[in-house]
Amino acid sequence: MNTTSAEAVLFALEPHSLFYSLCKKLSLNPGFHSFRRFPDNESYLRIENDVKEKHCIILADLSHPDSKCLHLLFLAETLRDLGAASVGLVAPYLCYLRQDKRFVAGEAVTSRIFASLLSQHIDWLVTVDPHLHRYHSLNEVYSIPCRVVHGASLLAAWLASQQDILLVGPDAESEQWVAKVAEQSGHPYVIGEKQRLGDREVVVTLPELDSYKVSSAVVIDDVISSGHTLMQCIEALHLQGIEDVSCAAIHGIFVGDAEERLLETGINKLVTTNSISHPSNELDLSESLVMPISASLAELNELKTKG
Repeated sequence: MNTTSAEAVLFALEPHSLFYSLCKKLSLNPGFHSFRRFPDNESYLRIENDVKEKHCIILADLSHPDSKCLHLLFLAETLRDLGAASVGLVAPYLCYLRQDKRFVAGEAVTSRIFASLLSQHIDWLVTVDPHLHRYHSLNEVYSIPCRVVHGASLLAAWLASQQDILLVGPDAESEQWVAKVAEQSGHPYVIGEKQRLGDREVVVTLPELDSYKVSSAVVIDDVISSGHTLMQCIEALHLQGIEDVSCAAIHGIFVGDAEERLLETGINKLVTTNSISHPSNELDLSESLVMPISASLAELNELKTKG
């Protein structure tokens, strides 16, 4: 599907399963760069393509962001310094949205700080299901054009052929994703109540499930990080007699031994999109990313024409 100029170049911050599929679907030239660290741990970076007057796109999964952010900023600024017409960012997983207010006096509101920093170095942003809670849209914190892809349709398509299942959201924050998947797939859903006792300690309570007359459930969330919330949800399902449980998420970070601990609960299946590369990736985002990337590039070309 050729929707953009052949003069657009796609770079990957790190190897990613979406890279070549996006190059093919959008007729993008693959971009390459060298990145390594000196003995003192400072970064070395070199662009290997001619990028002068070309639109450049960086593909970057921003999970575990602190080890990636300088690499990203150095790459973006080097592209500009070498004459790139623009620099856009496709971040299938976008970091630093958790801390969206000052909960305790003196805390950094990192979501605003990171958005302000990133907006200085890129011209547009495309991401997938950002974890928005108190913000209604990314435009509240980013000063650049932002486009959001939603993964609910991919989850719904995966669930469409399954029968007699209950969709379960572990907490109120998950309802925005679970409700969309339920609407598109035709399955009923319930939302649990989560009590957070610490960064790694939560308790999940589910409503009475007898009236749903189902023997299996799929727990759905936007992000699997430590996995503690999902494990508590699985335990709550087991307590109500539902043993056949699967887990699905848009983004699978799987911190530490999260994947192993989830599998130890006896879940039937673990499914994620390929926003973050992982063996559980069964749902491909590439086709969903085509239109927003195309629209971002078309907007730049339109502005250039008017200018």
